[in-house]
Amino acid sequence: MRRLVCALSAAFFLAGCMNSSTPQTLPGYVSQDGVLARTPIKHVILIVQENRTFNDFFATYPGADGSTTGKALPNSACGITGEETVDLKESGLVTRLRGKLQDLPHSYKAYNTARDEGAMDGFDKLMFGNGLPECIFPYQYTNPSEIKPYWDMARQYALAEHMFTTQGSSSFTAHQDLIAGDAVIGPNESFVDLPSCSGSRCIWGCDAPKGTHTSLITKDDVFQAGKGPFPCVNYPTLRNRLDAKGVSWRYYVPPMCCKIYGKLLSAFDAIKAVRNGPEWTDGHISSPQTNIFEDVTNGTLPNVSWVIPDENDSDHPGTSSDSGPSWVASIVNAVGESSYWKSSAIIIVWDDWGGLYDNLAPPQLGYGGLGFRVPAIIVSPYAKPEYISTTQYEFGSILKYIENNWNLASLNRSDGRAASIADCFDYSQNPIKFKKIPLKYPRSFFMQRAPSHLPPDTDW
Repeated sequence: MRRLVCALSAAFFLAGCMNSSTPQTLPGYVSQDGVLARTPIKHVILIVQENRTFNDFFATYPGADGSTTGKALPNSACGITGEETVDLKESGLVTRLRGKLQDLPHSYKAYNTARDEGAMDGFDKLMFGNGLPECIFPYQYTNPSEIKPYWDMARQYALAEHMFTTQGSSSFTAHQDLIAGDAVIGPNESFVDLPSCSGSRCIWGCDAPKGTHTSLITKDDVFQAGKGPFPCVNYPTLRNRLDAKGVSWRYYVPPMCCKIYGKLLSAFDAIKAVRNGPEWTDGHISSPQTNIFEDVTNGTLPNVSWVIPDENDSDHPGTSSDSGPSWVASIVNAVGESSYWKSSAIIIVWDDWGGLYDNLAPPQLGYGGLGFRVPAIIVSPYAKPEYISTTQYEFGSILKYIENNWNLASLNRSDGRAASIADCFDYSQNPIKFKKIPLKYPRSFFMQRAPSHLPPDTDW
């Protein structure tokens, strides 16, 4: 790992005076490779996409920890008579099985089956929602030409190849993890999987009907189906720390109708203090998600942003649209071509594994995690160019970077144990001049298209 040499005299002074009692984070400084460096980052934009493993998107990326083969267990229903090495099939971004759109289950139970105590050979044992065996369907990876904007960004900036989800579960808890670090609600209990409702009228969060419950998992990974409380809680989130320091934030989310806010992955709908407080309507929750373009153009971008896609732009397996890479690239281009570029860090991450194969066993830290790897790309003029980080990250790593950047108090959830993504940056380098990311669908496509009003994660 490269040592950073701070260009600013103040940073030299601080680094030279460091001793065992020197705090690792001071106002305006971020610890990188053991050196305190003044941060130029005033804006962090976290773009959250849907349901892909690292290997699904970067199996063949040069120098990355990917694979085009996987292990499968014996499965008579699939004609697999012994343990086998399976060749992964190159697929399109739009996943199909025998010509029909196809999603894959990705609950905690499915995760545990696929992980098989770390052997990573049980993906062929998974079952579709209709009860039929998935067999070798999860053993696939996306044709790089169909996700070219992601590869272009990874080549120019930093790619984190060991970003694990906080939990081996699905989108409801994943989005809680990205605002709170985890979904632990008691001394030995955490939310896991989706709230206990089904069908198109299923509602998550504080707007759920009475009688809705969550499932729980203990620190020792004991699963308790439907034993959790109503999905409206008051555990601390990054919002508490940002508000306390006067750091501005906004959560960009698709147009919300029919009280299915939580299913549209507006994570703060499950946080009682936000859903029932002034921040729900005062602009902190910004809809539609395309408002981010206006804020970049008008000079009103907050310090910290979460950006949630329309279902059509989410990359979710089984979705009929291939516009996700263009959606992400259009946001990156908007920031890159604005005055915000010189002070921004854009973090692109996928919220869960989506039932797809990955080749690297996740460390087990309790409460159903860590989950499988997901892609993570860090775009910034200060990102290390063409850098592949091998540091073990989780979603708390993103929160820790934000906390350190503004000298916020730690939530002491997964952010407390996680390594920050700071090693993906080099503040002493000559800032990277922005080069527009080529894309298939222009910004106008997203601005003019009618919203789908569909939840990005359609697993009821």
